[in-house]
Amino acid sequence: MATQAQEHDTISREERLALTRAIMYMLDCWGLSTEDIIKILALPPTTCTRHLARFRADTPFPEEAAVMTRIEHLVGIADALRTTYPRNANMGPLWLRTPHRRFQRRTPLVTMVEGGLNGLISVRAELDCAYAWERSEPAAPQG
Repeated sequence: MATQAQEHDTISREERLALTRAIMYMLDCWGLSTEDIIKILALPPTTCTRHLARFRADTPFPEEAAVMTRIEHLVGIADALRTTYPRNANMGPLWLRTPHRRFQRRTPLVTMVEGGLNGLISVRAELDCAYAWERSEPAAPQG
């Protein structure tokens, strides 16, 4: 079975660029600021607006494990929003901007930005019951 890093090595630059553009488009649709995008993707603090413009145009995200892990969770969140609100694409961004009791009355977007990887996982688990179930499933007994 291939590790996560090995799976990322197998995608072409064109595929990485398409993924980068799709993620940037999604984050823009969600209304995130430059600072929030940098935080949510765990990009270096030295990343500036022109770097994000390059990601939107012709530069794929860096192939760093932290960035790839966050992208995986963002894709899971986007998929869960599409499944939850299949008839109204505007509901996903609205849900992300509405305070939620499970996030201490913070919005899911604030939870993701301020909570880092744990925030992304919390939002994904709230939206995707199958993902939450997989995470909570006890390990099989050894022996």
